[in-house]
Amino acid sequence: MEAEGPEAVLFDLDGTLVDTEPHWWRATAGVARGLGVRLGPDDEPHVLGRTIEHTAAHLLSRSPAPGPCREEALAGRLTRAFAVELERSFDVMPGAAPLLRELAAAGIPTALVTASPRSIAALVLPRLGHRFDEVVAAEDTRRGKPDPEPYLEAARRLGARPSCCVVLEDSPAGVTAATAAGCHVMVVTRAGLPTLRQIRLDRCGRGRNR
Repeated sequence: MEAEGPEAVLFDLDGTLVDTEPHWWRATAGVARGLGVRLGPDDEPHVLGRTIEHTAAHLLSRSPAPGPCREEALAGRLTRAFAVELERSFDVMPGAAPLLRELAAAGIPTALVTASPRSIAALVLPRLGHRFDEVVAAEDTRRGKPDPEPYLEAARRLGARPSCCVVLEDSPAGVTAATAAGCHVMVVTRAGLPTLRQIRLDRCGRGRNR
């Protein structure tokens, strides 16, 4: 008999459902240059999978002469630069659309849990063609990934037990957040998303987080 469940599937957005991380990196690099900052590999943990506010604070900490620029204003500049990148083009990750259709057909609740603000999620969601039961964006929690609060909030809104939720994530910050929340984590690579059958087998066969 094929494994049942999970109670819910929780998705990261950038780098998991849509291939937007290169766009976010370019947007951040452009804003960083205006502060006299050149991004490199050491900056990745502060850019990928983190809230825009965190990235803004990181850029200011690296700027040789931030001047009157404040974190809130810089976060706004980053958000606008990212939106411009997304309005040009972005790709949906392989396997995303089929998996979302499978989950809808099976009646399994879904939530989007993103470190991006709701305005960015709104630009991307129409391309996915799926109605998420809940969307937890950066504005919805006091602490962002890698803190577990976003995933705990998504599970709470869905009425699901975190231990019975499967999280699909791609970034170290997101994996840390989901693991700390007690969810079962599957790491998404550029090869694409798993099928519902693979999710069920992975969850039941391993019985623990990746």
